[in-house]
Amino acid sequence: MEIKGTHVVLRGATERDVPDIAEIMRCPSVAYWWGRFDVEEFTNELSVPASHPLVIERAGEAVGYIQYDEEHDPMYRHAQIDIALHDAHQGRGFGTDAVRTLARYLFDEVGHHRLTIDPAATNERAIRCYERVGFRPVGVMRDYERGPDGSWHDGLLMDLLASELL
Repeated sequence: MEIKGTHVVLRGATERDVPDIAEIMRCPSVAYWWGRFDVEEFTNELSVPASHPLVIERAGEAVGYIQYDEEHDPMYRHAQIDIALHDAHQGRGFGTDAVRTLARYLFDEVGHHRLTIDPAATNERAIRCYERVGFRPVGVMRDYERGPDGSWHDGLLMDLLASELL
């Protein structure tokens, strides 16, 4: 699978991408939010049919990682997105383009009507990125996620309807 955005291309991740993805996930600003990256666990997840891991490429170089999960129950059908962008490529619009490109794909090609994303409530940079795509805050999920330091922190649930995509 390959999905072209304005500035980036999203393509299915393979085992050959694991070293690049590991480097991205170990960047200080990524590891701060995501915690420790387990190469073996990630490699095993690549073969899970429900897993949708994608590499974010810019000019043929892996600059980030994005994934989506789907809820298939017809009563609650939607998709959820996660993203990590290499420190050297942040602040240049690549994350926004990647999220927008994946959202458009999930709406137009997969048929979802709603997407969610759940950054840490204090991750202002990520929240601004998602708002530029059209995501809106739904509410704070208290003590939602355990951080790399072992403490619990709040998450911000955000969602986006197909008609709201910017």
